[in-house]
Amino acid sequence: MEKGIDVQGMDADAPRLAGAEPVGDKDVAIAMVGEEGHVVDSAIVQRAVRKIDWFLIPTMTIGYGLVYYDKAILGSAALFGMTTDLKLSVPDPRHPGAVDTSRLSWATSIFYFGMLGGLYPMSYALQRFETGRVLGCVVVLWSLICMLTAAVTSHQGLYTQRFFLGFIESVIPTGFMTIITGYYTQQEQSLRQSWWFSSTGLWTIIGGALNYGFAQITGGGLHRWQYIYLLAGCLTFLFGLFCFAMPSSPVSAWFLTKDERFAAVERLRYGQTGVRCTKFKTSQLREVVLDIKIWLIAIMMASAYTVNGAVSGFGPLIVSTFGWTTLESIVFQFPLGGLCLIAILLTGWLGSRYPNIRILMLIFCCLPVIAGCAVIWRSQWTYHAAAPVVGYTITGTFGAVVSLIITIGMSNVAGHTKKSFTSATIFVAYCVGNIIGPQLIKSQTKASHYPELWLGLIICYCITILSSITLFVVLRYENRKKESVMVEDETERAKLAFQDLTDKENPYFRYVM
Repeated sequence: MEKGIDVQGMDADAPRLAGAEPVGDKDVAIAMVGEEGHVVDSAIVQRAVRKIDWFLIPTMTIGYGLVYYDKAILGSAALFGMTTDLKLSVPDPRHPGAVDTSRLSWATSIFYFGMLGGLYPMSYALQRFETGRVLGCVVVLWSLICMLTAAVTSHQGLYTQRFFLGFIESVIPTGFMTIITGYYTQQEQSLRQSWWFSSTGLWTIIGGALNYGFAQITGGGLHRWQYIYLLAGCLTFLFGLFCFAMPSSPVSAWFLTKDERFAAVERLRYGQTGVRCTKFKTSQLREVVLDIKIWLIAIMMASAYTVNGAVSGFGPLIVSTFGWTTLESIVFQFPLGGLCLIAILLTGWLGSRYPNIRILMLIFCCLPVIAGCAVIWRSQWTYHAAAPVVGYTITGTFGAVVSLIITIGMSNVAGHTKKSFTSATIFVAYCVGNIIGPQLIKSQTKASHYPELWLGLIICYCITILSSITLFVVLRYENRKKESVMVEDETERAKLAFQDLTDKENPYFRYVM
């Protein structure tokens, strides 16, 4: 329970307006709880949070898992004949006997160009229109585009398909980040953001198991990589149908009772982060552009996610260079995914339990990634070498780094337009990192262990650490500046909570570190 909310009993006089319609330029929560604080029953609050968890978290875990699986299967499909069928790997005319995999690199990167194009339009659509309708329509379209991968016959066709796939899939991460901020308190967001983002690790394991199964197919009218995309598309279609049931906010959450909806909204008053506002505000968009905190978060995300661009698209191929077979290379994705899953969940739990340790944990989780890259680069790549595989596995803590960046970024903004476009900006940076990562892999430098890749990733994670330290200083300065010029007034705090003010405009908003 957030500080400042009395939990001794439900106030019988609390306003309960049945509608959840937008109220001018204010938060939709105003229509339900008004501008004054109300007493809510702790038992009802706990029941509401539990129902929200059981509805949102499994849905988001499956949804983002499908996004990650859809991206990552390109690396496994490449091992199942896709590179040959679509001519993604060709002889290098400049180096006789060498192979040029730049087409595969671009097939990986162009997905993120599509996502770059879709992030801001999708964020706008999710703010202006009903969440369920937007998600449902877009995800069903995504499933169809995914299945069409099986019909691609050239690398040019794959480029086109990957671009539109990225454009459509951009709705998921930016939508999920904003949804969490509208249902949970600042303290709770760390664990909940980590829950859905942990599907990065979970689906590395699930996807690896599915791909291992497809590796056993020896007959049929299609190639093995085509079956993988057909399955991914079918699973996504089923998820898309479920998305139509997603409520836009706790104000309209159909799976809660009337009292539970009221409690779910009222409990968010003290944190000042708001619930939802459907009016687009250009002033908040300007604030996003001029806010140094958002730029630092973007730099951190772009730098940290370069490792994913290389690992998700090329991981199995890189492991196979250590002398392991196709199937063994896929199996080695399991420990990487397991570490990623554990690290994300552990840091999310710690971040919700202990205040202001998120940036410290982020810096700590960067260190194994740097160490892993150095081990891979400098170890001996002999037949069935163990050291580079160990180094490859410990880079899995990058998942916790990225999860913490998302949590820190989204829990430190308020105002719905600002939250929507902050989430889009974070994933624009995510795309930049994913575009850069594959381009660091030069097939001609395989004999020298891809030095540009590992050195580039080490530099990027040093940038992430420096940006994190700078962000900590900025957040602490902003909090102290607010505390030095204001006097606490609980009546005013309650009134400002659902006015759709930004973190800079609201004197009662406090940044978490």
